[in-house]
Amino acid sequence: MLHVIVTVLAAAWVAFSAYAILTRAAWVVEPLTSYGVPSSWWPWLGAAKAAGAAGLLAGLLVPVIGILAGIGLVLYFTGAVITVLRARSYATVAYPMLYLVPVIAALALGASA
Repeated sequence: MLHVIVTVLAAAWVAFSAYAILTRAAWVVEPLTSYGVPSSWWPWLGAAKAAGAAGLLAGLLVPVIGILAGIGLVLYFTGAVITVLRARSYATVAYPMLYLVPVIAALALGASA
């Protein structure tokens, strides 16, 4: 049961992040610009997050989909951490971690279920 709760919350959190980038929320756009992420990538990044969130939820019914989505999201948010570090924006590195950690927790709990 804990696995389901964590997975649903992680998926909702990632979906919120997808929504924020797809709607170009200022609190997302400003850092992305300062990190040097081209605006042409933003729709693709938002789509990847949305697909990952949907995959986490689908994984509750078809576990392999959830595992693959979780792995994809871990890679995505690890890339986000690297991007922030490369931009030397050390004060904001916690933000992608706020998404990475719940996804890792969902994956770990799913593997132990």
